[in-house]
Amino acid sequence: MAKKKTASTAEEKLRALYDLQLIDTRVDRLRVVQGELPLEVEDLADEVAGLTSRLEKLKEEAGVAQQRCADRKSGIVESQALIKRFEEQQNEVRNNREFDSLNKEIEYQNLEIQLAEKRIREAEAEFDGKAEIVSALEEKLKGRSADLKTKKKELSEIVAETRAEEEVLMVMSTDMQKNIDQRLLVAYSRIRGGAKNGMAVVPIEREASAGSFIKIPPQRQLDVSARKQIIIDEHSGRILVDKELAEEEIVRVDALVAKKLKKKK
Repeated sequence: MAKKKTASTAEEKLRALYDLQLIDTRVDRLRVVQGELPLEVEDLADEVAGLTSRLEKLKEEAGVAQQRCADRKSGIVESQALIKRFEEQQNEVRNNREFDSLNKEIEYQNLEIQLAEKRIREAEAEFDGKAEIVSALEEKLKGRSADLKTKKKELSEIVAETRAEEEVLMVMSTDMQKNIDQRLLVAYSRIRGGAKNGMAVVPIEREASAGSFIKIPPQRQLDVSARKQIIIDEHSGRILVDKELAEEEIVRVDALVAKKLKKKK
């Protein structure tokens, strides 16, 4: 395959730069069609992940509270068994000292039962509180998961609609970059990166650079129309092309894109 010839004259360079700008602008517009959906999907995915993690932690904590409750109830059963045994032993004691000793053991186990019952009430209250939060979180997670599914579907449909065109445009952008001097390409990328709308190469409209209201001196306009050099607007910092060149390239590039899209289909 023959290597593409790099634009050599100032006019060829201007046309090549403006062609690249037209293609890159079309890519930008396609991505604008997606709007905030990618960010919304990302935010929702993060929220769902956060809710899921919090839900798992709460369920684990509720399980621990439930287990504590079960352990305390088992402790009560053991204490009750000990009390019964001590009471039976009291019937067989031979002196008051043994009776009093067993009585203290019975009192101690009764205190253990009272403490266990208190701890059970606390654990049950903790479990009920967490169970209520878990229920609310599950409902919220269900809603957010449904929202995420919907947004993913919307994004997928939009991406599917624009994918073919974006692929064609990206290939065209890459090919066009090969036809531009590296130094100019670096300048184009720098200007484009610093512009809010991504416009690095703009035509003169109403005696000002497109998107600006600051008029360009008449001699400067004539220099741009002459296409003998690359001229940068001192106010906007963008590369300037004359309106006639811009209109010619818009028609040519639109036809080229249409032709390539037709082949793609």
